[in-house]
Formats: sequence, C-alpha cells, structure tokens
Amino acid sequence: MTGSREVSWQLDGITMEGTVTGPDSGGPVPGVVLVAGSGPTDRNWCSPLLAGANGAGQQFAEAFAAAGIASMRYDKRASGPHVMDNVPTLMGKISMRSHLEELAGAVHAFVGTGLVDPSRIIGLGNSEGTLHVLHYAASEQPVPFAGIVLAAPPGRPTRDLLLMQLGLQAAQLPNGDELMEKVRQACARFDAGGAMDPDPAIPEPVRMVLQSFETPVNLPLARELWSESACDTLPGITIPVLVLIGGKDIQVDRYADGEVLQACAAGMGNVTFAFPPDANHVFKQDTRSHDQVVAAPGSGYNESDSPLDPESLATILRWMTGVIA
Repeated sequence: MTGSREVSWQLDGITMEGTVTGPDSGGPVPGVVLVAGSGPTDRNWCSPLLAGANGAGQQFAEAFAAAGIASMRYDKRASGPHVMDNVPTLMGKISMRSHLEELAGAVHAFVGTGLVDPSRIIGLGNSEGTLHVLHYAASEQPVPFAGIVLAAPPGRPTRDLLLMQLGLQAAQLPNGDELMEKVRQACARFDAGGAMDPDPAIPEPVRMVLQSFETPVNLPLARELWSESACDTLPGITIPVLVLIGGKDIQVDRYADGEVLQACAAGMGNVTFAFPPDANHVFKQDTRSHDQVVAAPGSGYNESDSPLDPESLATILRWMTGVIA
C-alpha cells in the first residue's frame, strides 16, 4: 500500500508546498526529492503552457512508492497555484541561489516527516532542475544526497539549447533560415548584456520565448542560465550520478548534449549514463519517429494515457537499488 500527504514550510515569507508519497511502512525508508524543470512547471512536472494534467513527476512518485521508496515533490515559488500571489515578493529575486534554498527547504521538510532515512536520499532533477540538484550536491548541506539522478541535463548553455530548439521548428518553415538569422541576432544582443530587442518580423510565439528571458521577475536567473550547463558542476561531484537523456527528447539532445557530458565526465567512475531510445524530455514513452515528434513537440507530456517510459523507470530503479538499498 502507498499513500500521500501534503506538507508546507516557510521560506522568506512565502509558504512552500509539496507532496510526500511513500509506502505504508513502519520505519524510515529510502527517499527521492524530485526537482521540476524550468519556468512555471509544477511539482507534478506539468506546465500551464501545455495542455493536460498528468505529469511525469507524480507518476515517478507513485512508481517509487510502489518500489518501497518515498518521495518529495514540491512547487517552486514561481510555479503552482499561488504563483501570482508570490510574484510581487519574488520580483528580481529568482536566482540559482533562491532555487537552491527551495531545494534545501524541501529536503528539510522531507526529513521532518519521519518517513525517510536521511542517509539514503537521492536528488532527482529534470531539465533545469538537474542544475539545482547539482548545486545542492556540490555544496555543504545538513542532509547531503547519497546520489543524484540527472534526467535530461543540459550539456550546453541555455543559449545553445534555445537556438537548437528554435532551429528545429524554423526548419519546417519556408523562411526558416531568415527567421533564425533574426533570432541569432537577438540572442547575440542578450549574450552581450543588452536587451533581446527581437525583430518585429519574428513570429509572435518565438518573440514571446525570447522576451521571456527578460521578464523582470526572472531576469537574474535568466542571465545565470544563459551561460550555464551541467558540465560546469558535474566534474566536481563525487557521489554516485546517473545521467539519462531520452532518444525522443528534442529539448536536450542525446548526442549534442550527451557526448559533451560524457566528455566532461571522462574518467569519473561514479557517473553512469543511459540513453533510453523512446523517452521524451519528461521521460514519458514516445514511440513516434523523430520527425513526428518535432512536428508536434508538446504532445505526449501530460495526457492521462501517456505512461512513463518503462526502460527509463527500470534503469532509475535499478541504479537506485545499488545506491540506497
């Protein structure tokens, strides 16, 4: 049997909220803290920018509980149902440091439930969340992680990932080359410390993506993310690490990012790599061709009948057993 409970804690005057899911057992069990990806992605790994509500974060939590592992998943202060209430307080304060403080608070609250063994906690981050998990593992914390899972970590800076993602979409348009040149010019301005100032000829959805990096509430974090990748921190990590990149992920690339990460982890016996071929960015199963995925990049994320990729789940559980059994 498994069960869930809601937990909350205070951080800088804001109430943080999360869900602890675990087996119904009498004693402390191994645990996982799940850290969601970028922007408004919530504790379940659902984004209001995409249709649907069945997130991989919740599915992972339930699968871990069935395997005897407890989990904590939480809403960042800039996600979840109270984000608009929090924005005035967060204006200009969201940063890598603030995300690390959120994660540290989640770990403390998790341990406070009494359900989890503090010496057997894994940090599992998705996408941008992998950077926060890496920062936690690289810093001195009262409750250190026993190991970390990096699910779709960026091997390249955000600016390079953005250009890759927009390039895939632009390739389907008749004026794709012209569009991408204007996008590159905007990114170059931001790279130099200026404003994006995207050309009005750029389609509105793409302009909105570019301008999102300059939103006042997110600007400090956006500047940090613009040039950071997992390779900046991974070489200094000494605990066990599992790196996964899915073959159907069009946000983090199995080759362009995976090969860079493998190179920066060369000689590190504590780092394991896995590339499940049918996993998308949030590790749902996707059996479509790569071209079909590119043509409909948001599908398969939150649909109620969209399952976790079984190979990814089996790989994570097998690796965890070796680390926190």
